[in-house]
Amino acid sequence: MTSRSTRAPATGLPGRADPPVRFGRRRLLAGAAALGAAGLGLAGCSGTGSSEPLQFWNAHAPQPSGDPEVVAQSEWYLAAIDHWNAHHPEQVVPMFVPDYVNPMNPRIATAFAADNGPDIFMISPGEFLRYYNGGVLLDLKPYLTQEALDDFYPEALGTRIVGDGIYGLPIEIDPISLYYDVAAFEESGLSEGDLPTTWDQLLDVAERLTTPRRSGLVLETKPGYYQNFMFYPWLWQSGGEVIDPATQLPGLDSDAAVAALEFFGAGIARGVSPRTLPAGGEIVPGFTQGLAAMWQTGPWTVAEFELQAPDHRYGVLPLPQPPGGERITSAGGWAWAVNNRGRNPDAAARFVVESIGSMSAESVARGADWNYRAKSNLPPRKSVASASEQLPSYHQPARAALRELLDSSRGEPRYPPVLYKALSNAIQSVQLAGGDARAQARLAQDAIESFLQTYEGGTLV
Repeated sequence: MTSRSTRAPATGLPGRADPPVRFGRRRLLAGAAALGAAGLGLAGCSGTGSSEPLQFWNAHAPQPSGDPEVVAQSEWYLAAIDHWNAHHPEQVVPMFVPDYVNPMNPRIATAFAADNGPDIFMISPGEFLRYYNGGVLLDLKPYLTQEALDDFYPEALGTRIVGDGIYGLPIEIDPISLYYDVAAFEESGLSEGDLPTTWDQLLDVAERLTTPRRSGLVLETKPGYYQNFMFYPWLWQSGGEVIDPATQLPGLDSDAAVAALEFFGAGIARGVSPRTLPAGGEIVPGFTQGLAAMWQTGPWTVAEFELQAPDHRYGVLPLPQPPGGERITSAGGWAWAVNNRGRNPDAAARFVVESIGSMSAESVARGADWNYRAKSNLPPRKSVASASEQLPSYHQPARAALRELLDSSRGEPRYPPVLYKALSNAIQSVQLAGGDARAQARLAQDAIESFLQTYEGGTLV
């Protein structure tokens, strides 16, 4: 999520056979040039059951030093791999890929195109269709027991399903919310009663919090899958869609989309949001150094505060809503996927399922440790959520606030690069260049309609 999803529309969920669609998504944009606009033409090592070690390309390990959360996540990945290697002849080696989550990093995409893709890799919903449509994702459903399959929240698994196949297993759910700095509120004469619940209130409160040194509200400004991920809740709250999951038709040329684009650009227009993110885009120093007062971001922030500034006072809020709007947020999260043309796809699939998708005590405990110690997100499995209740961090107030977001969360969409780019262009124009929201929505709609005329691939959810 993240990506890399809960309470999504019931499209592509277990038990429903959604065929590929044929007409008559901090995540790999530069790779599109190498792979083709639809992400086709992917290659990979021919699956031969090779005895060579399986390569697991990821964003976490090995990293022996760095911020505390970086080390904790690296150690978690290494422990999972070590456990597998101690019990199986097929060995797995971690391959740390710097800047993995940057959509302009083409390393993985070009490796596949050069017939040298990883055996196991992290994948976000925003990148899913590039690899699914490219034909390199292995169906993991045959490796899952029915008990384990039922253990996953359907909404968390839904964006990794096409038809009856499951092409990735999520390790987390990342719902987006609003974080606020308590000291900034107090210094501005604001209290809990002033916490915003509507879009207008959010901008008004941000104005009161803004000083020559401090931004009142931080929204993502860098183009990419991550910015789109941050934009989706504002679009959905007002009833808008990029692609309607039920009809598979575009819906950006709408009053709801125009309203969301205008709101997303209003912070900069009113001078309460920065064009360049403070503190290098890091919320903890942004708050502790008095550079920001409110920040739209994800649940990983809780672990960052726990490990970097455990005594700093902050709060977590659901995203404010437009008039008459629905409370809803986007929920991403990363999944593990297997290259079906790798050295030993069967062993790679067994590694993924045994590590994060089985009902064994080790797998369940591992999931709880990831979601409530190494990182701070929500578990994608019922058994993991239950096991997490026994951990000391479970009742921490910020984590409790995250759990309250589940009922209003919807999975991050999986869109091909052309759709992602059309939306990204509209956001950037309105937010940073003062573009007309309706005209930009229409341009994006036209680009998407044109693309869908020849699109062949997995359903757009």
